[in-house]
Amino acid sequence: MIPTTEYVPYYTSFITSLSQENSIIQNLEDVQSEFENTLRNVSSEKENFAYAEGKWTIKELIQHIIDSERVFCYRALCFARNDKQDLPGFDQDMFVVNSVAQQRDYNELLNEMDLLRKGTIQLFKSFTAEDLLNIGSGSGNKISVRALGMVMAGHQQHHLNVIKERYL
Repeated sequence: MIPTTEYVPYYTSFITSLSQENSIIQNLEDVQSEFENTLRNVSSEKENFAYAEGKWTIKELIQHIIDSERVFCYRALCFARNDKQDLPGFDQDMFVVNSVAQQRDYNELLNEMDLLRKGTIQLFKSFTAEDLLNIGSGSGNKISVRALGMVMAGHQQHHLNVIKERYL
């Protein structure tokens, strides 16, 4: 269990939604496997479906997960290397608007997420036990490297749950 002193309350639901007995790596692998198994068989009609006005489509959700994971990986790398700068935040809505996810090939998005997750796993495998405990600041919020790993898996799980409940 990651102590709540290692992250801000906003991330609690992401972290606590995962198996606390599993390692960061195992959670990253498990959620990605479920993500793949669920989304590889989505009909082409559903790819650009949004369940309500102003909500993201499945393609946009996948792109959002990709973009967020890239930002979180950068933060994890910086914090693991003891970079003490407060890293900037990002506007997730602006990222989605400018992503052109709707025009991308659905399977390419899924392939990109798969490759990115493999890279994320390799990154976390490269960290020492001490690296994982390092705490840095992004968007003015303190978070540890290990909490970031769990946040990435929990963030993906959160959106996968939304897709299952409201899109499929």
